[in-house]
Amino acid sequence: MSSRARPVNVPAADPSTGPSPDESLADSAARADDERAKQSAQPTMRAGGRFPPLRRMGADSESIIAAVGASTNFRDGRFHSPEPTHRPDKAQALQIATAAWRHRGRGQPAGEVPIVAAQPAVIPGELAVTWYGHATTVVEIDGARLLLDPVFGDRVSPVGLTGPRRLHPAPGRIEDLPSLDAVLISHDHYDHLDEPSIARLETSHRPLYVVPLGVDAHLLAWGVPRERVTALDWYDEVEVHGIRLTCTPARHNSGRGFTEAQTLWAGWAMQGPAHSAYFAGDSGPSGCFAEIGQRLGPFDLTIIPVGAYDRFWPDIHVTPAEALDAHIAVNTPADAVHHTRHATAPDEDDENDDDDALDPAGRSVLLPVHWATFNLALHWWSEPVRWLRRLAGPAGIPVVYPRVGARVDLTAGTSAQVAGRHATPWWQECAADGDHD
Repeated sequence: MSSRARPVNVPAADPSTGPSPDESLADSAARADDERAKQSAQPTMRAGGRFPPLRRMGADSESIIAAVGASTNFRDGRFHSPEPTHRPDKAQALQIATAAWRHRGRGQPAGEVPIVAAQPAVIPGELAVTWYGHATTVVEIDGARLLLDPVFGDRVSPVGLTGPRRLHPAPGRIEDLPSLDAVLISHDHYDHLDEPSIARLETSHRPLYVVPLGVDAHLLAWGVPRERVTALDWYDEVEVHGIRLTCTPARHNSGRGFTEAQTLWAGWAMQGPAHSAYFAGDSGPSGCFAEIGQRLGPFDLTIIPVGAYDRFWPDIHVTPAEALDAHIAVNTPADAVHHTRHATAPDEDDENDDDDALDPAGRSVLLPVHWATFNLALHWWSEPVRWLRRLAGPAGIPVVYPRVGARVDLTAGTSAQVAGRHATPWWQECAADGDHD
């Protein structure tokens, strides 16, 4: 099992103490040099890092490159997605600005978003999920509790007074979460890695973090001890509390400041003795989903982003239709690649529906995330779930649409029954007039 865990951060030796009685002066000097070298490898924040915006930006470029340079996915000073990935260039800036002005207001609800006060289980269940908004999710799997992409702040920005602002309150506080077995982070964009939330986790939980390569440099710069941070490359894995965590590829990018793609972006496969889940992080359409399915699938639960897509950046965020394709792909294992899907639309009222009669994608429950909480694109606020809802039923894919904060117990019936309990289109009551089917 391969994990790129960082070594324990050993404090530098105090020269005033001198050598121990059992070591020579030469040995003592060598030990001191070694400990100083370990200290010098500690990532540092950008110049002026005590100033809150610079602190939130995280580790400096030199520290990040020192942590990731050995990866085969890091070339020419940056990481690369599995496929060529186009991002908007300067020539498109005016077009984007014009479109944003023309569609202003679309990305917000007209009324108050209904949320449910989160009530975390004291003892983690066998398979349950609670959506805290955007990509922040708590997964309970085979008795372990995992927190994904914790963002509990008001804005996703290095500056507290500007940047995309939360459209609804968080349904619960970090401090109210019971014990966490691990925190998983997909990449270092501000809407997925939030320094104030990490500070609160360090005060209340001091958890283990499992992150893609380079993201560890940010955590270390913020004061998280090395022994609680494990950084992985694509398809590296580590076991935590009996759950195998595999870092999976994605088609996206990264960056918190003036440089991009120096830290890795990823999804996560979570596989326990009896249950499994997949979190896509952020990604555009990619052949990596089929590869993940062949290597690690199928999954009982998929957590896939459905919002923040646009024609200006089609390679870095999936549309709802592409999210549905990704769900099917990661649930198509190698021995099923050449077989035709035979899933039929599940009957939500039929208590005798048997998951075993469906193909893996039809048994796996899809939780759509990365919508409703922050306005990051030009589409209507509820468009992602309206679009997904139109496609999922005919495709025979069980999708849950829980209110933010509601806990979904996936062991409480068949996948169709679970989806049926969380099928209410709650967004209709607060969507703008033009934001309806």
